[in-house]
Amino acid sequence: IGEIYTKILRESNVSRDKERLALSLDVGGTKILAALVSHPGHVLCEKLSPTMADGGVEAVVDRMVTLVSDTLDEGGVDISHVEGMGIAVAGAIDTNAGIVTASPNLPNWRDVPLVNILADRFKTAVYVVNDASAAALAEHLRGAGRGTSNMVYLTVSTGIGGGIVIDGELYIGTDGCAGEIGHMVIDSHGPRCNCGNDGCLEALASGTAVAREAVRRLKRGEQSQLLELVEGKLEDIDARVVGIAASVGDSLALDIITRGSRYLGLGMVNLVNIFNPERIVVGGGLSHMGEMLLGPARQVVREKAFKLPAQSVSIVTSELGDEAGVIGAAMFVFQACDKGFPYS
Repeated sequence: IGEIYTKILRESNVSRDKERLALSLDVGGTKILAALVSHPGHVLCEKLSPTMADGGVEAVVDRMVTLVSDTLDEGGVDISHVEGMGIAVAGAIDTNAGIVTASPNLPNWRDVPLVNILADRFKTAVYVVNDASAAALAEHLRGAGRGTSNMVYLTVSTGIGGGIVIDGELYIGTDGCAGEIGHMVIDSHGPRCNCGNDGCLEALASGTAVAREAVRRLKRGEQSQLLELVEGKLEDIDARVVGIAASVGDSLALDIITRGSRYLGLGMVNLVNIFNPERIVVGGGLSHMGEMLLGPARQVVREKAFKLPAQSVSIVTSELGDEAGVIGAAMFVFQACDKGFPYS
């Protein structure tokens, strides 16, 4: 699709000076996606690169710089034609200062002044935002949250993150750190989370938690088709494999998915009671399980949330998939520029 858009734009007489453009990146632990995005959120072209985060901050930034240049070349535009650059990164982001204070997916990223680094390199306005907050903004404006005023976005994948929209505006909190939904404590006696606390939602309902529970139960001798799917290699078990086994009726896999889903539902109960959203949008890799994941979660919300907000909320899967981060980061740029808040 991106190549089609690029061809159309190159062959047309549309002036780049009049078209609103942003360059955005979604920086994850395994891959970096860069995109040229037009207002109001159309991906014109995109480039993908492995993150290779173990190489350190400088190496990752170098790959980001290369991706930006390649994406601009693919789109046939100069950096001067974009309103700014938006960077979506997982972790605790000081949005006001443009600093990645810590990222669970990027080892050794501590207080990295990413905005200053990239602004100095490209001489354009640069903004950094939490990746789930960026995805929330995209889903609200162009995806499954369209038409809502109050929405919560949940990404359920290797970890669990979130973003919050209140009265039609993305809520990022005082420093830009709002939306760490995966780290609400659900069971104080639960498993240790990577953040250091016990029983966080992420430690109970994420893809990592699903895989860990499957391995634990297989090691104690429970029977499952999972062993056949991974040819006896327990180290190859991940949430995707558990989902496949569950989809064909494997009782152990189904029980594990249902258990994780009910924990996810408990997290949603808190969100419903606190924020009274119109919609909860669920994205991330586990969202592809559809009703197998969302069905039990909805039931928990109906059982345990306050009646009125439980009746008002709809719980749906995302529409934008892997492009939510780059679309949201671009929309963050457009909104910041409209509000007169440019970095330089």
